[in-house]
Amino acid sequence: MSYSVVFSPRAKRQLERLEDYLAERFYPANAERYIHRLTRACHSLALMPFKGTKRDDLRPGIRTIGFERRVTIYFAVESDQVQIISILYGGRSEHE
Repeated sequence: MSYSVVFSPRAKRQLERLEDYLAERFYPANAERYIHRLTRACHSLALMPFKGTKRDDLRPGIRTIGFERRVTIYFAVESDQVQIISILYGGRSEHE
């Protein structure tokens, strides 16, 4: 079965903010490459949607995977879609 990957509005905002955050602290080109790798990792869930750790303690159906030791991706699989719910960087608040 083929799955599609869909980013929630919240996850899209978090990616944009993360890129801005990284660009301010490092080089913009490095931030862009990092976000590209992170986005590619999210899209890889289309091939293996049930990898990661089940986190029913957060909400039924939630799973998490780590990315390069600094990011946690929260997602859910519903019918033929992988929904990227949230992307958190190194414990950093979404509002920082």
